[in-house]
Amino acid sequence: MPKHEGKKKEADVVVLGKGTRFNGVLKFKSALRIQGKFKGTIDATGALTVDKDAVVEADRITVSSLTVHGSVAGAISAVDKVDMMSGAQVRGDVKAARLRIADGVLFEGHCSMTGVEKEIEIFSRPIEDIKADFQR
Repeated sequence: MPKHEGKKKEADVVVLGKGTRFNGVLKFKSALRIQGKFKGTIDATGALTVDKDAVVEADRITVSSLTVHGSVAGAISAVDKVDMMSGAQVRGDVKAARLRIADGVLFEGHCSMTGVEKEIEIFSRPIEDIKADFQR
């Protein structure tokens, strides 16, 4: 087995470096690490990491997961989780399935937890009920 199999390669993560200043709309599918400054909208299906000295000002951030070490301002929606690490500053409402806030985080906003949709048990229900659910 090659050494890189089973491990996430650095090439799988796109990095906006420390000197980067970016205004606009970011869309990505894998993983993005911001080390510089970003202003605009983030609409992605991948994971986002905001490094310690990074500053993100967004009207909206939609990602699969978000890890914040730096500063983020804007409405956040994460399909999976939001991690606010020690020293992070987050200003804005957060909507996520899971939320972790470490000691030493400045968080100003509201949080709403999204739940996992109720599972449908197809083996214990009459077929007519299942068909009716799919026709709605």
